[in-house]
Parts: sequence; C-alpha cells; structure tokens
Amino acid sequence: MSPSPPPTAPTVEHGCPCYWEEARADLIKRDRILRRLIPLHPEGFLVSRGDPFVTLARAITGQQISVKAAQAVWDRVVAAVPRMTPAAMVRTGTDALLACGLSKRKTEYILDLAAQFKARQVHPDRWSAMGDEDVIAELVGIRGIGRWTAEMFLIFNLLRPDVLPLDDIGLLKAISLHYFSGEPVSRHEAREVADNWQPWRTVATWYLWRSLDPLPVDY
Repeated sequence: MSPSPPPTAPTVEHGCPCYWEEARADLIKRDRILRRLIPLHPEGFLVSRGDPFVTLARAITGQQISVKAAQAVWDRVVAAVPRMTPAAMVRTGTDALLACGLSKRKTEYILDLAAQFKARQVHPDRWSAMGDEDVIAELVGIRGIGRWTAEMFLIFNLLRPDVLPLDDIGLLKAISLHYFSGEPVSRHEAREVADNWQPWRTVATWYLWRSLDPLPVDY
C-alpha cells in the first residue's frame, strides 16, 4: 500500500472538532437512519483524551469486552494510577494492575506500552502529521495493538473524521439494529452501508454508538 498523504490536523473549537457541525448536517441530509438518530444527541460530540499513552492504554483495556465492563476496569486502573504517566504505570506493576481486573495479557501489553513510551521508543509527536493508514501501520507494530486499537486511537486521540472500525462489536450491532432489522451483518455489508457516510465515517460511528448507549464511548 502506498503511503497515505499527510492530513490536515483537525482543529478544535470549544472542545468540539471543527468539522463536527458540517459532518452532522451532511449525514442528516444523505442518510435516513442518521437523520433520525443525530438530532437525539444535539449537544454531544467527540472529545479527545489528549494524551497518546492514556488513549492507547484505555483502548487496550477495552479490547474484546463491553463498553460497560471496560469502563469499570479502567476506573479501577485510574484509581491505582491517578497520575497516568508511563513511568507511573511501570512503577505500579503487574500485581496492582491484575487487581484492577485486567487480564494477564492486557497487563503485559499495557506495561510494555508504558516501557516503550518511557524509553521514547515510540514517537507520538509525529503521528498527527501522518495519514490514517500510516499511523495504523506504526501502531500495530507495538505489542498488544491491533487494527481496532489503532483505529480507536485515530478516533479518540487524533480526532480523524473518516475512520470506520469494522472490528468494533458496538458498531456492527448498531448497523444490524438500524439498517438490517436486527439481522446479523457482515463486515462487507457494514462497509457498504458506511460508504454513504464518507468522509464522515467517524462521526456516523459515534452517533451509532450513542444509539446503543447514551453515554459517550471514551477509549
């Protein structure tokens, strides 16, 4: 795959991505389901966690479990590591993280991630100037980070407007519910539905998540 062109980093106004209102209006105009769902959440918008390490550690915590379960575990991690830095995470250690409800493997992944950040073996300062697929390619080279986790980073840290996380259980569930009358939906079918959302697939995904849970997902 050829490198994707560097994007223009989205600016944020009053905490809201600058593209959000344009995306809302465009999606309401072109998609009959989103025309109904988006007005149900007039005040909400995607919010960046801001810190790359925290975003990735939070996303690892949420791998393959429900949003509610992930939030419960993450709340305990935050209580154990209130100053959420790579060095503090390394100092916290395995036993304390396991006690938070993290699996042994996720504990290993998060501690390895913290060690790499602490040693400056990753370079988050470069990611904002890189294309989506280039960021994903770099992130999946880190132990414990697959495509879904990298896509959560693009959404919740870099605020990229056109990310489609086809491995996300919640997104597939929402597409099944709203577009296929609850019938199981394949990745191919989900992608076909989402083609109509470009270049705002992140925004559409966010509102579909909201349709399942009124509280914002926060990876």
